Amino acid sequence: MSPHEEPRDEEQFSRPLAGLLVADFSRVLAGPLTTMTLADLGARVIKVEHPDTGDDTRSWGPPYSATGATYFESVNRNKESITLDLTNPEDQAVARELALRADVLVENLKPGGMARYSLGYEDLKAENPRLVYASISGFGDKQGAERPGYDFIVQALGGLMSITGEAEGSPLKVGVALVDVLTSKDATSGILAALVARSRHGRGAHIKANLLSSLQGALANQGQAFLGAGVVPGRLGNVHPSIAPYQLLATKDAPIAVACGNNAQFGKLCAVLGVAHLAEDPRLSSNALRVKHRSELESLLEDALKADTANEWQTRLSEAGVPVGQVLDIAGGIDFAEKLGLEPTVEVVGEHGETVGRQLRHPLTWDPPLPRTASAPPALGQHSQEVLAWLRSSPCDEPAKPSQEQN
Repeated sequence: MSPHEEPRDEEQFSRPLAGLLVADFSRVLAGPLTTMTLADLGARVIKVEHPDTGDDTRSWGPPYSATGATYFESVNRNKESITLDLTNPEDQAVARELALRADVLVENLKPGGMARYSLGYEDLKAENPRLVYASISGFGDKQGAERPGYDFIVQALGGLMSITGEAEGSPLKVGVALVDVLTSKDATSGILAALVARSRHGRGAHIKANLLSSLQGALANQGQAFLGAGVVPGRLGNVHPSIAPYQLLATKDAPIAVACGNNAQFGKLCAVLGVAHLAEDPRLSSNALRVKHRSELESLLEDALKADTANEWQTRLSEAGVPVGQVLDIAGGIDFAEKLGLEPTVEVVGEHGETVGRQLRHPLTWDPPLPRTASAPPALGQHSQEVLAWLRSSPCDEPAKPSQEQN
């Protein structure tokens, strides 16, 4: 499994990646979210940061919590932080020692950046052939190697912005750094697959993820509309290019999201709204016809919906089995998930076990369950002394032992 000690049986069940050591040379979002996911699943993650500034996102605010920038905190729990200046030969040697002990290394310097410090995959694989090395970039390591990888720019260049926004309005970015998140999920799945492969043949691998490929891999039906039918999708606001009604509709007081994926759901919608005859209207009797007559359908449905409030319609339509939802803010969305018993947050604890806040938890649910608490994102260099002491005093094959037991 790993050059480190096997986890105890109970730890193996509650922390699937217990016993694995991850060297985190990444910063900002895609890389740190990848390593936090591995940490949430039980791996020991040691985050390497520059002594002066640390991860860029430590200064990305407001907003700030009582302990720091919420941007940084969102993707760095359950980690240890050490500070190293990779231009310093002594610190370089420490970084190399960490990399040679690691099961996984994650980095998102510009392509070729790690090799300048003798920390590239080719520099390490002979001495650590079991290493799973993950490189994350904006545009790959070929002609796009020198392009800075910012989510906003990739949303523009990759096509996502062209299909986001109102038809007559300006292209819009998604309201979160979605491309970074998608790339993190791709990188995480690649790392886990490489670890499974390693368990079979004993060799690590170099996996590469880039923001542009992850975005375009997630275009799904919109991408295939072009590749398969020559259709270049455009902006449609909140409507769906292939389904109707699948959009926001106005009610008496606020819009409500309605998604009818088949004729049965459309029939239920019409019945609850008191316009059952629309389900039999020859202009609206199939999804293709409803898409064709979307504008007229929207007007007819909104005339009925304006008789009551969004909250009342959500109750009545949900009871009838119609997919429907009010437009909630993030606070309302978290509250809704809590009411459904999904336990969307995890309690974060400080060095001495005190509660310091909540974060959105790892979204998977496990049986047996994953721990419901996590260690707080580390202060810059918080674990430098103990990690450096471990690296300098113990032989390379000694098991990795966390400096702080996660609750």
